[in-house]
Amino acid sequence: MLSRQKTHASLNNRDRRLLVLLAHWLPSWKRVLLIVQPDTLLRWHRELFRLVWRHKSKAVPDFQPNRLPLETIRLIRQLDRENRLWGAKRIRGELLKLGVHVSKRTIQKYLKHMPHLRTQGQNPATFVRNHAADIPACDFLQTYDVLFRAIFVFVIIHLGSRKVIYGNVTRSPTDVWIAQQWRNATPFDRGPKYLIRDNDGKYGEHFAHVTATIKILRTPVHAPRANAFCERFVGSVRRECLDHLLILSENQLRRVLIEYMRYFNDDRPHQGINQRLPAVAEAPRPGVGTIRRRSVLGGLHHAYFREVA
Repeated sequence: MLSRQKTHASLNNRDRRLLVLLAHWLPSWKRVLLIVQPDTLLRWHRELFRLVWRHKSKAVPDFQPNRLPLETIRLIRQLDRENRLWGAKRIRGELLKLGVHVSKRTIQKYLKHMPHLRTQGQNPATFVRNHAADIPACDFLQTYDVLFRAIFVFVIIHLGSRKVIYGNVTRSPTDVWIAQQWRNATPFDRGPKYLIRDNDGKYGEHFAHVTATIKILRTPVHAPRANAFCERFVGSVRRECLDHLLILSENQLRRVLIEYMRYFNDDRPHQGINQRLPAVAEAPRPGVGTIRRRSVLGGLHHAYFREVA
């Protein structure tokens, strides 16, 4: 050992084990051993003892468990991701229905490493999806005419179908005017259960009176995503219509809005409803016939359809 280094003795694990054995065979090792301290030698012995028992205590399984197919693992995680209220038992039952036999403990093992966190209750997006058929939303769009005077557009959109139910134009959006627009959009008191709107001061006592039987869902301040459907329509009107036109009068803007709403509902596919049309309940079927086009807003857009002979 001393020959390996001239200045300081460096001990490796083999040397340490040898010294431990010598200490066991030579009771007088404390008097002759000067390379290491007795406490150090005892510490090496304890470390060696732990290694020995760690090796002896290591469980050797009789068989290696079969790993689940990757397709089954993906299916388990998909069921957990898409159904946040389901547990391991519910997922196991669904897998059995599909002909996949997996134990509850195995399912729990793969759910343990899921990246998402389970939340209590439902988030706003889930609530909207569950009640989209009964929820409209309303909002204002502010634009300017050729003389830079403000004009306001009031729209109501049905969330389930993305259809624009109603729209009108005014220069003075008073509380009385807004209440009358709501009456025009919901004749014979056939109002919805819920209504999403922001905290705009234009909604006053008259509007509250005509919507007294409706649950008003007010969006948080500075949270446009809470009324995302209306915000998306407002953005589409700006990008696809108003940014390319000069507004000369209130009546002209009303005519433009009516034509764009007809195009938006009847001819423009929407990604949020699988590229379907808001005014058409079913997806279009493959057909035959000559493809024709119709100009919208003076050729700014075009609607295409098949002309059946």
